[in-house]
Amino acid sequence: MAVSISRRHFLTSAFATAALFGSVALGGCSISATSDDGSNAGSSASSQSGFRSLDDIKKSGKIVIGVFSDKSPFGFVDENGEYQGYDVELARQIGTDLGVDVEFVSTEAANRVEYLETNKVDLILANFTVTDERAEKVDFAEPYMNVALGVVSHKDNVVTDLSQVGDRTVIVISGTTAETYLTKHNPDLKLEKYDTYAAAKTAFENNKDAVWANDNTEVIAFAKASGSDEYVVGIDELGDKDTIAPAVAKGNSELLDWVNNELNDLGAKKFFHSDYEKTLKDTYGSDYEDTLVVEPSAK
Repeated sequence: MAVSISRRHFLTSAFATAALFGSVALGGCSISATSDDGSNAGSSASSQSGFRSLDDIKKSGKIVIGVFSDKSPFGFVDENGEYQGYDVELARQIGTDLGVDVEFVSTEAANRVEYLETNKVDLILANFTVTDERAEKVDFAEPYMNVALGVVSHKDNVVTDLSQVGDRTVIVISGTTAETYLTKHNPDLKLEKYDTYAAAKTAFENNKDAVWANDNTEVIAFAKASGSDEYVVGIDELGDKDTIAPAVAKGNSELLDWVNNELNDLGAKKFFHSDYEKTLKDTYGSDYEDTLVVEPSAK
């Protein structure tokens, strides 16, 4: 069933530009911005071939966390050049409870695994969907959100089923589950791939015949943030339901164990419902809260 999006005003990713040149401090956290290619990413991460251990992080007084800088409301940079969003709130809480500052590193979807493999970050908190393929390369912690794929289209060409796409362009972001799913299950579709969220967004806005496939949380947020009824999420759940979780470098068991214990403690306090109320409710409303939020619990 098509979901028509009402008019609202939200901060857009245009504000992210201001943060790509320099550093700001917020709430006791050290925030480092980087270029999209990650050339300055994770300057404090290990320069050695191996990842930083939990003790290394504590001794350095800083944990390096990869987040999105242009994907409101999960990770974005506001008009003051400060990181905000659902994942960012979790990152700050982790820094507080670990007793260290947080250095934020801007990442794109396609860079998330690479940044862990090359030790540019200690932890990824960037709306990272758990998949078997990714789990071969990184170690996922307990999930804190549910997600499925969604498809958004222009109001004059609404797609409610993929059979309606025909020879129209389907925009996807490289390295996302949408790209993987459609390549496997709908190989006849004409995919147009972009490396960044911003580039995919612009391409979709400029092509009224195109549709955009991405995590349903992100396409719904995009449609609402547009501030108009131009965009309609005609498919709000495609394929299997998945989960979002933090990730560390493969084999970094000490940090993984600490993060899992932290998530369980936060889950017992209903942290993620509070985080939703603070960062996501304006976008998704109350109806989605219990569907999207996962409160981790000790096994």
